[in-house]
Amino acid sequence: MGKNNLDISFSEGDEDALCHAINIYGQKLLRYCHNILCDYSEAQDAVQITFIKAYEKRKSFKTGTSLSSWLYKIAYNTCIDLIRKKRLLFFLPDTHQSTHQDDFICDDLKKALLSLKPADRALVFSRVIDEKSYSDLEQIYQCSAATLRKRYERAKKKLAKSLKESNSYYLRLEDKK
Repeated sequence: MGKNNLDISFSEGDEDALCHAINIYGQKLLRYCHNILCDYSEAQDAVQITFIKAYEKRKSFKTGTSLSSWLYKIAYNTCIDLIRKKRLLFFLPDTHQSTHQDDFICDDLKKALLSLKPADRALVFSRVIDEKSYSDLEQIYQCSAATLRKRYERAKKKLAKSLKESNSYYLRLEDKK
């Protein structure tokens, strides 16, 4: 199924197109959400919610726009909603923070990523891991490329500073050389 056919079929409610979209974008969105949330099981939930929202709102998808960018935008908003909900739950009585051993991010990197705002984590991930262009990112974040470039540079510097402060990360990198 070609990209344009997938976009059209998806917007018309074709369930095969939904399955195809999940196969194409599911793992990419999982990595994206994981790097925003820094929690693998929450990222899995976010991706499921993303595809449910996308399918429910498929009629609002505009043919001619990128399905990928549209899904990333929904995933980003879903992650932000989950973070807000988590912050709210933190202040409620009898809430317990669960820890998962299958987060796949070392503690130093997780700590450094958490020093960034969720929007900046998402931007860094989009540029570094998904290698998205600034024009793609403009559609996802609805900001100008110049603004995104500046935010990315600031986030990258903050991340580097945070990683440098946790010497153990750099020592492990040196050991691998």
